[in-house]
Amino acid sequence: MPVERITSPQDAALDALCTRLAELSPSLDTADAWPAEQLRACGAVGVFEWFVPHELGGQAWHEADLLRAYVKLAAACLTTTFVITQRIGAMQRIAAGDSAPAREELLPDLISGGTFATVGISHLTTSRQHLARPVLRAEERAGDFVLDGYSPWVTGAEFAQHVVLGATLGDGRQVLVAVPTVLPGVRIDRAPLLVGLSASRTGAVQLEQVRVPRKWLLAGPMHDVMKQGLGARTGGHQTSALAIGLATSAIEFLQRQSGQRADLVEPADALIEEREALMDAMLQLAGGTGILPVKTQGQDDPATTCVTSSNELRTRANSLALRASQAALAAAKGAGYVVGHPAGRWCREALFFLVWSCPQPVLQANLCELAGIAD
Repeated sequence: MPVERITSPQDAALDALCTRLAELSPSLDTADAWPAEQLRACGAVGVFEWFVPHELGGQAWHEADLLRAYVKLAAACLTTTFVITQRIGAMQRIAAGDSAPAREELLPDLISGGTFATVGISHLTTSRQHLARPVLRAEERAGDFVLDGYSPWVTGAEFAQHVVLGATLGDGRQVLVAVPTVLPGVRIDRAPLLVGLSASRTGAVQLEQVRVPRKWLLAGPMHDVMKQGLGARTGGHQTSALAIGLATSAIEFLQRQSGQRADLVEPADALIEEREALMDAMLQLAGGTGILPVKTQGQDDPATTCVTSSNELRTRANSLALRASQAALAAAKGAGYVVGHPAGRWCREALFFLVWSCPQPVLQANLCELAGIAD
């Protein structure tokens, strides 16, 4: 029996996939886990097609529809969805890059799910920015590029055939290259245990005089290569969508509990209302409705008056994820504090949004809220 491909965020096949991911999610909260089965299931129903242009074999979903789907996937399994974002980050940069060989050789198997690629660019945007010397350096030699140093945060590198890496030349210009992980000098460290999402296997990739053929050059050399609009943007709306998805899991748990406990009705209703307003605001910021309509906001709606930028959206999504997960833990009482209960996992996972691609203005706003000095 053929597997139904998902072509819309309202497809029943997406709901069925999310049910399966939710069933499998507890298995990822163990040592040395990796969502291999989950990623295979996503590839089988065409998830990786959503993000790629039609002419390259994709479905080219509207951004609003991608965000709706991301919320559903993250509510089912945040770890799997985070890994997908890193895979898609690599795919979109390959698709939009300057290398025709990379597109032709890599994209078909990446779209089908037959291979895996990931991305290591945080050191160009938010990580290790305080260091005087770039942590990953590039030198041009006879038309190729020699990389030396390391990329500190790369998801699933030990399972990847290629890693899209950013590196800095001596004159300050930068390059993006799709590095085959089999090249001599590439060493993938064992990923550290994380507070949450350890199964994403996120850790460092070391490069010692790794010679990368020019055919794998995706962009550059140029200054501020990450600001050139090459494929996916760091952070942005997708990160907020994942935070809203995690909050959704916790809020739905609280809502179910409120059916038997009257004291939970008011907090559950308040969080539901906030979540819906934030979802609507995110879709409005995405610049369109996609397949499903976006509700029209009134002039006095907080989602309209307070969320006017990606940073504001991210700040509020972070806050909602933190508060909703802790509300779920409080409602679960002692049972939620036992390892294996989803409320405890949601609390740990919510902390991830304070460190993942978190721009300084967002971090500052979240810190002020945590310190009780928010406006």
